Amino acid sequence: MDSHKRHLTRGFNWLGGATIVAKAVDFSTILVVLLFLTKEQVGIGSLVVSFAMIVEAFDGLGTGDALVQAVSVSRLQLDTLFWFILGFGVLVAGLTLLAAPLIAALYGHAAIVAYLGVVALKQPLVAMAVIPLALLNRGLHYNRIAFVNVGATLAGALTRLALAFGGAGAWVLVAGYTASGLYLLLGALIAQPFVPGFRYQFAAIRPLLRFGLRAASSNLSEQVFKNVDYLLVGWFYGAAPLATYRVAFDTAMEPATAISTVIRRTALPVFARSAAVPGEFSAALVWALQRLLRLAAPLMLVLLLIAPPLTGLIHDPHGRSYASAALPMQLLAVAALLRVTGELLFPVLLAAGRPGAAARLSGGILMVLTVAIAAVGYGLPERVGIVAVAGCWLGIYPFVLVWGATMLRREWGVPLGELAQVLVETAVSLAATAGLVALADALAGKPGSWLRIVIVLLATALVQSGLYLRGRRRLSPA
Repeated sequence: MDSHKRHLTRGFNWLGGATIVAKAVDFSTILVVLLFLTKEQVGIGSLVVSFAMIVEAFDGLGTGDALVQAVSVSRLQLDTLFWFILGFGVLVAGLTLLAAPLIAALYGHAAIVAYLGVVALKQPLVAMAVIPLALLNRGLHYNRIAFVNVGATLAGALTRLALAFGGAGAWVLVAGYTASGLYLLLGALIAQPFVPGFRYQFAAIRPLLRFGLRAASSNLSEQVFKNVDYLLVGWFYGAAPLATYRVAFDTAMEPATAISTVIRRTALPVFARSAAVPGEFSAALVWALQRLLRLAAPLMLVLLLIAPPLTGLIHDPHGRSYASAALPMQLLAVAALLRVTGELLFPVLLAAGRPGAAARLSGGILMVLTVAIAAVGYGLPERVGIVAVAGCWLGIYPFVLVWGATMLRREWGVPLGELAQVLVETAVSLAATAGLVALADALAGKPGSWLRIVIVLLATALVQSGLYLRGRRRLSPA
């Protein structure tokens, strides 16, 4: 168990730290880019990237997860799998090009054809990175993965900034998305060099594909429900309202998405090694949940508290404010914390060799979310509708968490009391932070936007520092 804890600790320290750096870079870049793009350009670029992310879920067909959980992998399997994944990536890119005119016609924007042509180029690039990244995860090389992620994020941010300063419009989002695939591939090959041999034997990868296809269906469902709201909001309300919603969603949910990636990469190989021993598996799960909430909960509280002043400071080149994104951002920040906690169920199911259950879970969430957002789009006008769509996300995850807790107790004997203790400790720390912010607000009178943001950040840093020092004292010998 100590070995599993060490791996989880290393993973969360390296990947969690990389996530913080990457999200800080992304967040600051988004704020700058919004000053150069109109709301319509942000909306159209968001639509294109949403379609592209759904398409990207097909890359690798889940074989990256299959490689991580496999007991052993031969060189023949790696070589064959590389060519299979690359060929399939080229096929997906071609199908994207064929579908581009239809998608452009459905949304009434002819430029979408050219945009989708560019994002299609990312599919073969990401395909070639699947095996190097899977080998890094399989070897628990968290430090290398962290450097790859931070390097790709920084390079992508610089690309978006250069395009924004050059007046590239919606291409800032589209070309930046495609460039990130190239940077990810380069970083993965540097961290884990892999040169495939020129041989192919389909029978060798059939077991990996069987597992991978089930995992891919889960990944596809996940990507669809990550982006279905964009597609439906753009369909019902148009590009400019979608830009408002995207600012709220990206600011609140993107950190959660990154943390979810940390969970998968860190927890999956450790869970896979401990799944056969119930006691070790339960301890690893509790440990992972504790570290996860220490990273996610303070960040989500910060976003909840600074949403009004932050969105009030953002304007597009025509002077139109994003202040209407504040309430949706607050709802989504709460939903993000619930969501990232629920995401821990996916590596649990995959490590236990149950990708089908993970796919059914993703599919169920997708179906409920799609129906709820569609109902909002048909029944409510834009101003109320954007808030209601954010509320749909918040309404789903309490049920997911209740189902997950029941499953963990029934099938793995996970002690729910220990999980509840972690949740209570997190709630106490959040309450302490909120109390400090309220006290500072009262002393400051009516703080301006920047002062309010500084107050929230300082209060959060103070509480988290206190928790860190308290934890160090507990661990130090008497």
